[in-house]
Amino acid sequence: MPGSTLMIQGTTSDAGKSTLVVGLCRVLHRRGIRVAPFKPQNMALNSAVTVDGGEIGRAQAVQAQAAGIEPHTDMNPVLLKPNTDTGAQVIIHGRVLANMDARGYHEYKTIAMKAVLESWERLRSQYECVIVEGAGSPAEINLRDRDIANMGFAEAADCPVLLIADIDRGGVFAHIVGTLELLSESERNRVKGSIINRFRGDISLLLPGNEWLVKRTGKPVLGVLPYLHGLHLEAEDGISRASFEKSTTGRRLSVIAPVYSRISNHTDFDPLRLHPNVDFRFVGEREPVPAADLIILPGSKSVRADLEWLRRNGWDEAIIRHLRYGGKLIGICGGFQMLGKRIADPDGYEGAPGESAGLGVLDIETVLMPEKRLARVSGELLLGNAGNVRVSGYEIHMGVTSGPGLARPLVRLPSHDAGMIKDRTDGTVKDRTDGAVKDRTDGAMSSDNQVLGTYLHGLFDETAACSALLEWAGLADVPAFDYHAAREAGIDRMADAVEEHLDMNEVLRLLHLPD
Repeated sequence: MPGSTLMIQGTTSDAGKSTLVVGLCRVLHRRGIRVAPFKPQNMALNSAVTVDGGEIGRAQAVQAQAAGIEPHTDMNPVLLKPNTDTGAQVIIHGRVLANMDARGYHEYKTIAMKAVLESWERLRSQYECVIVEGAGSPAEINLRDRDIANMGFAEAADCPVLLIADIDRGGVFAHIVGTLELLSESERNRVKGSIINRFRGDISLLLPGNEWLVKRTGKPVLGVLPYLHGLHLEAEDGISRASFEKSTTGRRLSVIAPVYSRISNHTDFDPLRLHPNVDFRFVGEREPVPAADLIILPGSKSVRADLEWLRRNGWDEAIIRHLRYGGKLIGICGGFQMLGKRIADPDGYEGAPGESAGLGVLDIETVLMPEKRLARVSGELLLGNAGNVRVSGYEIHMGVTSGPGLARPLVRLPSHDAGMIKDRTDGTVKDRTDGAVKDRTDGAMSSDNQVLGTYLHGLFDETAACSALLEWAGLADVPAFDYHAAREAGIDRMADAVEEHLDMNEVLRLLHLPD
């Protein structure tokens, strides 16, 4: 018998859909229920590599972790990665289909819905239940036609919906009532209740409003989730305002990273943001570049455009000055490509065809190619102070990098992590090593030991690797910080809040599961 389905939709973006799905997946997993997360369509530049060699939104990978399973491309069959204000790379079932503008993708959504329903059916056949996350709001009138992300999917799957709203941003009752008013009758009927998120204060003061809401809508309030101060769950896409603020706790190593227009996989920096001895902050557009011990250039979905953003905001000169005074510099993925002498995109895979001069601090150059490399890898750091230190993470990139600078690599990867590549043009999957059994290396280190570059996302996730890199950057006597434990603690904390404050008996009833 196919598994049951419950969908979580939000009255706004960032209402708490992703975190609620995380909490529900962990609660159900604790109860021995085989559960899988699912998001029909995700627009995000934070992505993850799956066990089947594809690419999905990072939020679904975290939800899979909460469910105690490996992330799979069926958990996010449609991923949109914006590369301009009006266009995005469209990824279907984990592989790149094409770059499309907004109107072109709107026309394509009828076909995309077939991919969505195929993935959902496969998950239903393998799991007792599927917890679905919507995108944005179901009340976005301009996006209702051919919708596959919210009520369009719920209607096609004939599944119940719970509506979550964020009280912390204000107007929570208007958000819930207004959303319901803008739905069709059949859509309103499948909304089985609302959930109020991020409440702080005296709950007794909220109860009269909840009673009014039940009378006004005829739908129960199934829970009021508290504001969880300091909760850490990897972000679906956006960067929190707190990440731009300088720490005032006297932390010993200062680390900064630019937030260029198409920054990707900024979750790479979560271990640094949480580290008790690191003052990490993002620096936005038109902000002066502050002094720091370490500068890290993040990944980018449009490397040449973001390199121009760096120059426009004075980062090129600031980086040269930083290195002159002995500072350290790391580039990750697109940031690694920027450190070289040249980035060429002759066929226009990320924008207009052409090439750009890099920052020139590593003797490498990169050519963007149609093949996207997707690999989950583990190996060892080759830093002089690191010894045989384990490092693990994932690669998501389209560039091929070459040059003398690669003679001093940063990471050694064993042959079994050689990885796979997916060809944009025909979707075929190829073995990167063409069957050869050999180790490979990744990244580069400058001869003066001031600059590191790597394609490896998740560079700081492993405790020993993070400590070794921070020691290289100048942090003496680095205390061990277990990021994996911190991530698990965040998931468990969210699940505890769901257990305590949500009507789980009603959730189980909607899923046709015993309480």
